[in-house]
Amino acid sequence: MTRLLVADDHAMVRDGLAAILDAEPDLDVVGTAADGAEALAAARRLRPDVVLMDVRMPGVDGIEATRAVVTAGLARVLVLTTFDLDEYVYEAVRAGASGFLLKDAPRERLAEAVRAVARGDMLVDPAVTRRLVERFARPVRREDGRLASLTAREREVLVEIGRGLTNTEIADRLFVGESTVKTHVSSLLRKLGLRDRVQAVILAYECGLVTPGE
Repeated sequence: MTRLLVADDHAMVRDGLAAILDAEPDLDVVGTAADGAEALAAARRLRPDVVLMDVRMPGVDGIEATRAVVTAGLARVLVLTTFDLDEYVYEAVRAGASGFLLKDAPRERLAEAVRAVARGDMLVDPAVTRRLVERFARPVRREDGRLASLTAREREVLVEIGRGLTNTEIADRLFVGESTVKTHVSSLLRKLGLRDRVQAVILAYECGLVTPGE
């Protein structure tokens, strides 16, 4: 059973999402919140597996709440937005969200998204991640000291991740096995202190390893 917290400042949306998800046999909505401060307090109190977080909320918004929830290790966060590739989504993912979903997604997609995040999967397609970062990332063009810890091959893999390639595509491009790519990905994430591929994409852009349109 996956424990779920729903945070949205619109009562009808919040209650509707909670009702849809709670009707699933393997999902249990343990609480709701009307803003980021309530979401953080509820996450501390209820310890859900996943927080379904709207990004645009009064007071403490979903971005700050996401950062606080993830930093404290309270739950994984699935961001809700009404806009495809909304700049708020980029900031929320950068803050540690495990993915994003449009509010008008079909109910079965919503439930599966929660399950995917609960399993530890990223709910952002690599190509979508690239478009998201290309649009909103702010390249700083400086070498991050953490990159020095990478082997030459791991750095190559990081560049390909930044370009939006899947493990299979990276394996084909570098002429290695997919299992080898997975090993490199796990290693570089650990060395760089990154939680997932999305953060790796962001780092690749902000360090200038990959440029928009490349």
